[in-house]
Amino acid sequence: MKRNFKFFIEDMIEAIDDIEEFIAGMDFPEFYRDNKTRSAVVWKVETIGEAAKKTPKEIKEKYRDIPWKDMTGIRDKIAHFYFGIDYEIVWEVIKKRLPEIKLGIKQILEDIEQKPEKK
Repeated sequence: MKRNFKFFIEDMIEAIDDIEEFIAGMDFPEFYRDNKTRSAVVWKVETIGEAAKKTPKEIKEKYRDIPWKDMTGIRDKIAHFYFGIDYEIVWEVIKKRLPEIKLGIKQILEDIEQKPEKK
């Protein structure tokens, strides 16, 4: 059975919420020293990328302001450890790009919930 894409959108929002909670009050040096937080954040970034990868093409085309390729690209780099994980890049992404991405993803969810599902 194919999973409804709405669940992938919800997965992304949940992962972003978790990341925000994990790093609350931290600066980069604290983040870098805290292996548990780094590992949890990296896992959630992978989750976001995987959910983005499974989001239907029609949704990606409709919501072009969301950096879908970047989201799946960072997931691929982390998942396959291309040249190791650069935690400074991860930090920059989660601090500077995720808030904007979250707004776009939430808009998709709002739009989905306002529109009745086709059967």
